Amino acid sequence: MAYDEELADRVREALRGAGEVEEKRMFGGLSFMVDGRLAVAAGNLGGLLVPVGTGQREALLAEPHVEPMVMGGRESRSWVRVLDAGVRTEEQLRAWVARGLAASRPPG
Repeated sequence: MAYDEELADRVREALRGAGEVEEKRMFGGLSFMVDGRLAVAAGNLGGLLVPVGTGQREALLAEPHVEPMVMGGRESRSWVRVLDAGVRTEEQLRAWVARGLAASRPPG
């Protein structure tokens, strides 16, 4: 399955004004880099792939509609997958995009 083009359009809108955005095909979907750092991706299985900050993964996995991101049969320790139901509203999507942006930026 290809990534959800409608979700990709919504991510583009959510990233407006966040910095220099570049799109790249990665993870079997479409990834969004902001200022040279990978921030979020529209996954090929639907939903949104989001990097997580140090120590946040387990808490985020406890939230509704969130599961581990699995690539090549291995579970990522630094990314989660947010199912479609978790990004249905603009408020939900913007919150996850903000988390991805925060996790992708260097500390400080």
